[in-house]
Amino acid sequence: MELDLGEKVGLIIERETDLGFVVLINNSFEGLLYRNEVFEPLEVDMEKIGFIKKIREDGKYDVSLQPQGFLNVIDSNCELILKKLEHSGELNLTDKSNPDEIMQQLQLSKKAFKKALGVLYKQKKVRIDTNKVVLLSK
Repeated sequence: MELDLGEKVGLIIERETDLGFVVLINNSFEGLLYRNEVFEPLEVDMEKIGFIKKIREDGKYDVSLQPQGFLNVIDSNCELILKKLEHSGELNLTDKSNPDEIMQQLQLSKKAFKKALGVLYKQKKVRIDTNKVVLLSK
């Protein structure tokens, strides 16, 4: 049984390394989840859903916790921002916010936040003020 790029898989965190986390994929294959792509706390034996990012020449797999491809990622990030906005109608973040604040509130990198915010703005779903993002009524 071989895995395909982009395939959704079950992961079990096996151990932490300098590069990231060694994971067991679908109880059959070993893979690596890079530290710079993890935006949440992980622990050994934790089960997660992941996606095959790359198949290396040595037969090992690189995995991600996010679906691969711009459209998959941008849609889920837009959905996350909209869910946050639905609670209070505004978010005290903008495209100028500190990356740590964005990470703390949304678990997104600043780059991912700005891309998703741009999509929502073009769709006329949000207004960007000087110190906040406001959900526009439908």
